[in-house]
Amino acid sequence: MSLLDKFLPQTEFSSYEDFMQNYKVNIPADFNFGYDVVDAYAAEQPNKEAILWTNDRGDVKHINYAEYKRLSDMVASYFLQLGIRQGDCVMLILKRRVEWWITMVALHKIGAVAVPATHLLTDKDIIYRCHEASIRMIVAVGDVQVLRNVIKARPYCSSLRHCVSIGPVVPQHWENFWQGAMIAPKFYSQKGQNKSTDNFLMYFTSGTSGEPKMVMHDYTYPLAHIITAKYWHNVHDHSLHLTVADTGWGKAVWGKFYGQMLAGATVFVYDFEGRFIPEHLLRTMEEFKVTSFCAPPTVYRFLIRENLNNYNLSHLEYCTTAGEALNPNVFLEWKEKTGIMIYESYGQTETGLVLGTYPYVEPRPGSMGVPNPQYNVDVLNNDGERCKPGENGRLIIRTNNGKPLGLFKEYYRNPELTEKAHHDNIYFTGDIVNYDEDGYYWFVARADDVIKSSGYRIGPFEVESALMSHPAVIECAITGVPDDIRGMVVKATIVLTPEYKGKEGPELIKELQDHVKKETAPYKYPRVIEFVEELPKTISGKIRRVEIREKDQL
Repeated sequence: MSLLDKFLPQTEFSSYEDFMQNYKVNIPADFNFGYDVVDAYAAEQPNKEAILWTNDRGDVKHINYAEYKRLSDMVASYFLQLGIRQGDCVMLILKRRVEWWITMVALHKIGAVAVPATHLLTDKDIIYRCHEASIRMIVAVGDVQVLRNVIKARPYCSSLRHCVSIGPVVPQHWENFWQGAMIAPKFYSQKGQNKSTDNFLMYFTSGTSGEPKMVMHDYTYPLAHIITAKYWHNVHDHSLHLTVADTGWGKAVWGKFYGQMLAGATVFVYDFEGRFIPEHLLRTMEEFKVTSFCAPPTVYRFLIRENLNNYNLSHLEYCTTAGEALNPNVFLEWKEKTGIMIYESYGQTETGLVLGTYPYVEPRPGSMGVPNPQYNVDVLNNDGERCKPGENGRLIIRTNNGKPLGLFKEYYRNPELTEKAHHDNIYFTGDIVNYDEDGYYWFVARADDVIKSSGYRIGPFEVESALMSHPAVIECAITGVPDDIRGMVVKATIVLTPEYKGKEGPELIKELQDHVKKETAPYKYPRVIEFVEELPKTISGKIRRVEIREKDQL
């Protein structure tokens, strides 16, 4: 059984209305995921499998909770020996190595602040993060490029006291992770030393516009993801759940850690290097009999291009997506080929799951779903009044009754930015949405991405969805470009499928424009189309439309 009964007075619900009215989480005053989840399982169900890890070389590791506790205790003791203390910020650059899960829990146990980071960071990115957050220690994978960037950054990081490598390469003057952990003294529990409101986990935002912001969460944050795992991913005590995400961005703690373990599932990790290969992912899901799966829309777009009849996915029970809005044609084609619907959700680095499609809700292609009972959401127009159904407005979360579970504490060391986003008992998400008569919410755009053309307000997603339903388009981004007559016109930056490479030209441009006119309101069609090999993206994989706009204004 899972630990949910300790935190939820009611775990099963008869309807969405029942869910909204009666879903509650009991929050201990000193909740600590390391002790109250990992160690609790180790005491009650020591042989229960916590993590099943494999990589693209065929290596496999099974870690049960008894082993998870033992390893995290060793590493916690080692970090204490290195002088890491409660409140210290520690950056993790560990890709999908199993050491990430061990190190995260070790940091939780000693009260240090975990700062996960992607292996794609340059030396300048590392310097920026160390300076802004006063990083005390970096724990990195023994990858030559990662190590080189940290080594280049280190002389400029005055707060940095230790660099630790998990191997196989351990540079000179670096600490050896496993060597140090193996000889560390016995670890003595520090349970009760943290408060649930203490600093716990920090992410740098993707930086889709401007510099990355430091999003600080408290110790209650894992409990917010009970909904993510049990009521959106729909995992259960016998689930083997795979979320496709690098550990350097927030989707990892959403999809392959906190909520899944709380709900009793085994976290499945597929650790691959280099380029994502759809065939390899499908073969891995088949071999290990994955039961639930979550991936960004881009991954589903590649998967549906494979011959899915060649893979036995009969163990797959449930599929979900997040990160960007899902194009309806992808939803429909995946369902046609697998028989499984894709359940969407919406949330941010700053929040838990805000909107979702739960077991009590029929998913609608392209909709983010309906509100989470933990959040009082609303849609406001520019006058601060509630929008009517179908009217685009700003998505906000009301906090009259206090900070809801999962909402961030602050933008670390930036009270002005925190106040700008969260004031007058309202958190402004920065996203434009609308909702329909049945209460389903639909993503329109980031507020900064809305295109104003000839008096019309055009959201990129609806045009992107129309283009994505054409067989020539594998990926696209919609932006606005200046126009003397209309103010702005719609531009499409398109990555073509292999079958259409070499066919760029006036005929294909007209075909795509006519296709959009048929799929959505004709005034939204892209008057400018550019074909590219790849789209500019953040280090977490999100499209940087701001970069396209800036390039077009040069």
